This record gives sequence, C-alpha cells and structure tokens, in this order.
Amino acid sequence: MNAYRAVGALKTGKFSWQKFSLELAADDEAQVTEQVYSNLGSRHKLKRQQIRIDEITLLDKDSITDITVQYLVGGAQ
Repeated sequence: MNAYRAVGALKTGKFSWQKFSLELAADDEAQVTEQVYSNLGSRHKLKRQQIRIDEITLLDKDSITDITVQYLVGGAQ
C-alpha cells in the first residue's frame, strides 16, 4: 500500500470552488480517485461532476503528515 496526496477543488456554490488536499493510503491512482469521490461526495453531498481532482502525487514515508495514512503505509514510528 502506498501513500498519495490528492489536490483539487469542490463546488460550494453556483460560481465558487473550495480547494482541498487529502492524504490517502491506496494501491494505485485509480483507487485514490475513487476514494476522493466517495469521501467528499458522502461528506458534502456532492456529485462526481462537482469534484475536480487536479493532481495525485505519490508520497514517500517521510513526507506523510496524516497519522492514519502513515500507520496504514507502515511508516509509523
């Protein structure tokens, strides 16, 4: 399992977008995309069209800030 950071924006109004950055533990980028849509869609009642993912980057164990992701990847101290 690897750690990824997903950066993008979600629609909050008719013309406004809110930026987000999430750290997730997943096997590949397709799974990260699915988790972002699932998590943000259920939390904020958004459809997939209202969530824009700009970039997904692979993180090394030293740059993970989320403790849960760090534990899942195996980099917890």
